[in-house]
Amino acid sequence: MDTISLQHVLPAVFVGRGASASDVWQCHMEFCKGKTYLLEAASGTGKSSLCSFIYGYRQDYEGMICFDRTDIRSLTIAQWVEIRKHALSMLFQDLRLFPELTAFENVWLKNSLTGHRTREQISAWFDRLGIADKADTCIGQMSFGQQQRVALVRALCQPFDFIFLDEPVSHLDDENGNILSALLQEEVSKSGAGVIVTSIGKHMELDYDKVLKL
Repeated sequence: MDTISLQHVLPAVFVGRGASASDVWQCHMEFCKGKTYLLEAASGTGKSSLCSFIYGYRQDYEGMICFDRTDIRSLTIAQWVEIRKHALSMLFQDLRLFPELTAFENVWLKNSLTGHRTREQISAWFDRLGIADKADTCIGQMSFGQQQRVALVRALCQPFDFIFLDEPVSHLDDENGNILSALLQEEVSKSGAGVIVTSIGKHMELDYDKVLKL
């Protein structure tokens, strides 16, 4: 996948509210592989909805979203499975981790589907992110900031052309946020993937090619 394009997309709930100053909604725009984007947004402007639209979880929008030249509404279930395993990684704001599983089990469950990383690599990331001592702790017993670091490791346990991160450092201090940003930057530079980050204030410190207002 080389591009994700939005053609006059607007969440259905926003229809009839009048014109907005958004760089995304009701515009023709394109995210390109190899570029890094920051979507700055106020609460309630639809950034989490955009994540769900692009990941195919929701279709309650006007306009068209395309992967390369294919309207995503035309994709089959089998095609979505392959895209989510090999082309598009997503870190949702609510993380969507399994609270009854340990931190490592949450990551390994994803990796068992893709076979993309080794146990040693995952353990090394846990150590680098300061959560090695939490590997065998149930997610439900961890802080949200610790869970965010687990969710990033899980997001890296697959090949991807694009990675979409919805407020990935909202509960991290600057030091841990910078460590997480550096790890992401290193992995993305190896694959040449596109990166799309959303923020309502605090954001990952990356070399952004473009900053957009949602």
